[in-house]
Amino acid sequence: MDSGSEDGSVKHQHRGRSAPASPGSARIGFSGPLRGNKGSSQSREEEAYVEITLDVREDSIAVSDVKGSDGGDMSFLARALRKRPASLGSQLSFKLKQVSKELKRMTSSKSFSKTDRRGSGAARALLGLKFMSNSVGGNGWAEVEKRFHSLAVNGTLHKSLFGQCIEMKETTEFAGELFDALARRRGIKSSSVTKDELHEFWEQLSNQSFDSRLQTFFDMVDKNADGRITEEEVKEIISLSASANKLSKIKERADEYAAFIMEDLDPDNLGYIEVQNLEMLLLEAPSQSEKSTTSSRKLSKMLSQKLMPTKEPNPIRSGYKEFSYFLHDNWKRVWVMALWLSICAALFAWKFIQYKHRAVFHVMGYCVTTAKGAAETLKFNMALILLPVCRNSITWLRSKTKLGRVVPFDDNINFHKVIAAGIAVGVGLHALAHLTCDFPRLLHATDDEYKPMAPFFGDERPPNYWWFVKGVEGWTGVLMVVLMAIAYTLAQPWFRRNKVKLPSLLRKLTGFNAFWYSHHLFVIVYVLFVIHGTFLYLSKKWYKKTTWMYLAVPVLLYVCERLIRALRSGYKPVKILKVAVYPGNVLSLHMSKPQGFRYKSGQYIFVKCTDVSPFEWHPFSITSAPNDDYLSIHIRTAGDWTLRLRQVFSEMCRLPTTDRSGLPLADLPVEEKTTRLPKLLIDGSYGAPAQDYREYDVLLLAGLGIGATPLISILRDVLNNITEVELEKGGSKGKKVMKFATKRAYFYWVTREEGSFEWFKEVMNDVAEKDKNGVIELHNYCTSVYEEGDARSALIAMLQSLHHAKNGVDIVSGTRVKTHFARPNWRSVFKHVAINHSDQRVGVFYCGPQGLTGELKRLSSDFSHKTSTQFDFHKENF
Repeated sequence: MDSGSEDGSVKHQHRGRSAPASPGSARIGFSGPLRGNKGSSQSREEEAYVEITLDVREDSIAVSDVKGSDGGDMSFLARALRKRPASLGSQLSFKLKQVSKELKRMTSSKSFSKTDRRGSGAARALLGLKFMSNSVGGNGWAEVEKRFHSLAVNGTLHKSLFGQCIEMKETTEFAGELFDALARRRGIKSSSVTKDELHEFWEQLSNQSFDSRLQTFFDMVDKNADGRITEEEVKEIISLSASANKLSKIKERADEYAAFIMEDLDPDNLGYIEVQNLEMLLLEAPSQSEKSTTSSRKLSKMLSQKLMPTKEPNPIRSGYKEFSYFLHDNWKRVWVMALWLSICAALFAWKFIQYKHRAVFHVMGYCVTTAKGAAETLKFNMALILLPVCRNSITWLRSKTKLGRVVPFDDNINFHKVIAAGIAVGVGLHALAHLTCDFPRLLHATDDEYKPMAPFFGDERPPNYWWFVKGVEGWTGVLMVVLMAIAYTLAQPWFRRNKVKLPSLLRKLTGFNAFWYSHHLFVIVYVLFVIHGTFLYLSKKWYKKTTWMYLAVPVLLYVCERLIRALRSGYKPVKILKVAVYPGNVLSLHMSKPQGFRYKSGQYIFVKCTDVSPFEWHPFSITSAPNDDYLSIHIRTAGDWTLRLRQVFSEMCRLPTTDRSGLPLADLPVEEKTTRLPKLLIDGSYGAPAQDYREYDVLLLAGLGIGATPLISILRDVLNNITEVELEKGGSKGKKVMKFATKRAYFYWVTREEGSFEWFKEVMNDVAEKDKNGVIELHNYCTSVYEEGDARSALIAMLQSLHHAKNGVDIVSGTRVKTHFARPNWRSVFKHVAINHSDQRVGVFYCGPQGLTGELKRLSSDFSHKTSTQFDFHKENF
C-alpha cells in the first residue's frame, strides 16, 4: 500500500468474492456467512453472505457499498464508522473491528427466516414482542410528539422521561434499558435525544415486523453488542422483566433461572446463546399452550359469528326481544318485586281511602291521607325487613324445601336493601305530610272546623307548633327519623367501605365497625316505633292501633334467631389447629369442628374473637370441604377488626415476618397453643349462592382475589368426591359406586400479585395430582404481569414454558398449574365452555368485587339466548 499523493488499493477477498478498487480510494471487500457454521453438514447454499466495500482515505473510512444487507443495517454501520480523523493504520484496524462487531449484529437479523413459522404456535408468537400497546399504535406518533414537546428541555428528551413519553411510565427501568438499546444501535451516547432521533426510535418500536421486534429485544439483552448473550446478560434481563411485572420471587432467583436457560439453550457449553436460540424459545412457548385450547376452531368461528350483536331495525321488536330476555333471566326477582309493590300500593290505597271518608279530611285534606297511607306501608316494611336477615330460616328453606326454585334466596341482602329504600320513602312521606302540612293546617283551622277534632286533640286548640313536637307522638317520631338516617347513611358502600376521602376525625366514624354498631340501633328504633304507634292522635281504640300486630311475628322470629345463634355458638371456643399468615395480608385459620357441626361447600360462618371485640361478629366463607376433618377460613386484612385479628395471632404465635417461601407458620406445641392462642367463637353455617353448585353437571367458577374462598371449598368437595369414586371403583366389583353430580368444573382465579397464589397452593397441587380424568380445569391469572405478547413479559413467558415443561412447576405461582398473564377474556371463556358443553346447564358462580358482576351476568344471558348451552349466573355477596 502506498501512502503518497495517490491512495493505495487494498483488496480483501473471502470465498472467492471481491470488490473492485476505485480510483482515489482503498477498498476493502469483506464477505462472510450470516451465521456461524457450527457443522460441516450445513450446505453452502444455505449460507447467506454480505459484501462490504470501504473507502479508506487519509483521514477517514466510509462505507461505499453493502451487498446482501438491508438499508437499515447499512445506515447503522455507516453511522458507526463516522468518527474523528486518525492515522490510517490505527483507524483501519479499529474500524475493521467495528465492522466485525456490526456484522455479527447483522448476522443475527438474517437468521430469522430460517425458522419455520407455519405452525399455529409460531403464528401466535409473530404477534408477540410488542413494545407498544394496541392503544398507542397506528397514529400514536402524534401523541408521542405532543408529549415530547411538553417534556423536552432545550429541544431534547432525557432518558428518564423516555418511558413517560412513549407510555411506559409504569415500567421506567424497562424503558430505560430500551432507550439504551435503541441508542446503542444508532451510536448515540448521549442520555438525551432530539425529536428526529425519537422518531427513529418510534418507527423501530412500532414496526409490525416480528424480526424487527426480536432484534430490538435482542439488543436490550446484548449490552456489549457482540451478537451473543452471556449468562450474566440473561440474568440482568430476567431481573429487569421480573421488576417490570412485579414478580419479586423470580427476581430473587434470577441466578438460578439464568443458569437454567443457559443449560437448555447452550448444551455445548459455549458460554453464550445467539439470537436464533432466543427466537426458537419464543416460538416454542406459545405452541405448548395451544394444546389446552379447544380444537374445534371451525365451531368456535361459527359461534363467534352467531354471537355477534345484530341491530334490530324495528324498535318494537327490539324492545320486545330485550324485555323477553329480561323476564327470562329475572323472573324470580320480577314476581317477588311485583308482589311487594302490589302489597305496598294496596295498603297505601286502603288507608288513603279510609281517611278520605273521615271528618279529619275536611280539615287536613290530602295531607292526612298521604301521611296515613305512608304509615301503613311503614308498618308492613318494618316487619318485612327483618325476614331477609333471618339467616337460619333462609338457610333451612333453601336447603330443605323446594322454594328455592321460585324464590331468589340469593338476593336476600339485596331485598333487605330494597325494603330499606321503601322505608326511607315511607318515612319521608309520613314525616313531611305531618310536619309541613297537617299540623299547620290544624293550627289555622276555624272554630267550626276544629270542633270535630276536639275528641282527638282536646277541647282546647293546640296553642302552637311546639305542642305537636313535644308530645309522645312527636318526639318518638323525630328520634326515630334521626336514628334511621344515621344507620341508613353509614350502611352506604362509600361509607361502609371507606371509599369517601374524609378528614381523619370523621373517618373514624365510618367503616365496617360504624356500620355494624349503627345497625344495632334498630333495637331502639323498634321500641320507639311501637310507642309511636300506641300514642296516636286520630285512633283511640286499641284494635285500630295495628303497629304491634304487624311486628309481632317477624320480631318473634328474629328474637328466636338470635337466641339460636347465642346458644349454638355458646361460650366454648373452637380449638385452633393451624395458623398461617400469607403474602397479601391473608390470615388462614384451621379449626376443629364443633360437635354436630355440618355445612355445605360455598356456605359461610360468623366469627367472633373476644380478644379483638366482645361484641362483633364477622362473616367469612368456609374454604374446607364438608368431609374434611377440620374447618378452615381465609381472612384478608381489609379493616380495623381484621387488622387487629391478624396482629393478635401474629403476636401470640410469634409468627416470623420474613421467610423465603412467604409462608410463615405457627410451630408452637399443641398444649402451648391451647393456652396462648386467641379464643374464637363461630356461628353457622349459613346458606350462600355457591352452595347450589350440586344442581349442575358443569360448573364455571370465577373468583377475584380473596373472593375465591367459597369456590375453593367447592373445588375441595369435587376433588374429594372424585377420590372417593375412584377408591370405590378399585374396591369390590359388586359394590355400588356413588355418582357425583358434577362432571366438569372450570375454575378461573384472578389475583393481583404472585404472592396470592400461596393462599391456596395446596389445593391447586392436590387437584393437579389427584384429578386423573381431568374433571377440574384450573386457570390462574396474575394481573401484575403484562399480557401475552408484550415485550415486558416475553422472557417471563419463555422461562415459564421451559421450566414448566421440564419440572412441571410454574415459576409465577409455584404450583403445578401454569399461570396466565393479565386478565382473562371472559367472552372467550364462555365460548370455550359453550362449545364443549352444548345442550347442558352450566352453573356460573362468581365471588369478588362488584365491577365484574355486570359483565359476567351479561355474558351468561347472551350465551344462554344465542347458544344451546344454558348459563345460570349466581353472585356471591362480597
